[in-house]
Amino acid sequence: MSDATADRGGVAAGPPPDAPHWPRISIVTPVRNSERFLDAAIRSVLDQGYPDLEYIVVDGGSSDGSVDIIRRYEDRLAHWVSEPDPGMYSALNKGFARATGDVMGWLTATDILHHGALRVVGSAFAQLPTVEWVTGIPTGLSEDGMTVSVGPLRRWSRGRFLLGANRYIQQESTFWRRSLWERAGGRVDTERERFSDFELWLRFFRHAPLHPVRALIGGFRHHADSRWLLDRAGARRVSEDLIAAELGRVSSPAFRLLGQATHALRRMPGGGWIWDRTLAKLLHAVPGPDRPPALWHDGTRWRVGG
Repeated sequence: MSDATADRGGVAAGPPPDAPHWPRISIVTPVRNSERFLDAAIRSVLDQGYPDLEYIVVDGGSSDGSVDIIRRYEDRLAHWVSEPDPGMYSALNKGFARATGDVMGWLTATDILHHGALRVVGSAFAQLPTVEWVTGIPTGLSEDGMTVSVGPLRRWSRGRFLLGANRYIQQESTFWRRSLWERAGGRVDTERERFSDFELWLRFFRHAPLHPVRALIGGFRHHADSRWLLDRAGARRVSEDLIAAELGRVSSPAFRLLGQATHALRRMPGGGWIWDRTLAKLLHAVPGPDRPPALWHDGTRWRVGG
C-alpha cells in the first residue's frame, strides 16, 4: 500500500476563462489481473497534465504483474492499495470513499482517457456551474489501442431513457459533481457483478439532466475479455430489470403505464429488435424541451446549446 501526494504533472495553461480555478478531479481505477492494458490506462490519466488531479488505484489482489505496474507510478498517485475485494464495484466504493475532488469519475484498467480529456471536463464544470454531469462523444478502441470508432453525439432525458431511447452512456466518458454523487446515494451498487454503472445513471437522472459534450473524453477498448461484449444479452436483461423497477418511482401514472407497455414489448420475442429499430430511433430523434442541450466550445469558452 502507498499514499503519496498526487503529482500535478506538467505546466498548467492557467484556469479556463471566467473560472477562478480548476476544480479538483478524482478518478478511481479498479484493477484485478489487468497487466496487459493497465500501463496504458494509468498513463492516459497521469499524462493529462491536469493541474488538480487526485488519482486513486484500487487493486483487488492481482496475481499477475498489475501491482508491479502500479508501483511504477506510486509517487504520482494520491493513493493505491492492493488487497482482496468482492469485485470492481466494491473497489470503486473503496476508492471513492477516499476521494476529495469536486468532480468524480472512474476509468477501468482496460480503457483510456483521450489527450486533453480532463481539461475538457474541468473547464466545462468550472464555467457552467448548473451542469451536474456530462458525457463525451463515445469512442471505441481496437484491442491494441487504436481509436477505431467515433460515435455520434447523443442526447438524453430521463423519460426517453426509461422508454428505451439510447440507453448506452459510455462510462469512460462520464463525469459528475460530488454534490450529485452525494444526493444520489454516494455509492456504486454492489448487488450485481456487472452493469452497475447503468443503475448509477438511473439514480443520477432522478436529480439532474445529463449534458452531452461535443468533445472526446474516454475510449472503450474492445478486447476478448470484455464483460460487456461477452454478454450483451445479459446487459439487456439487467437494464430491463432496472428500468422496470425505476418506473415504479415515476410520479405520472400515464407515463408509468407507457413505460410498462414498452418494457413488455421489449421482453417479447423480437420485440426488442422492433423497438430499437423503429420507435426508439424516432423517440431519440424527435426534438423537445425535455432534452438538455449539448455543450460545445467556441475556441474560448464552453457554451450551452447547439
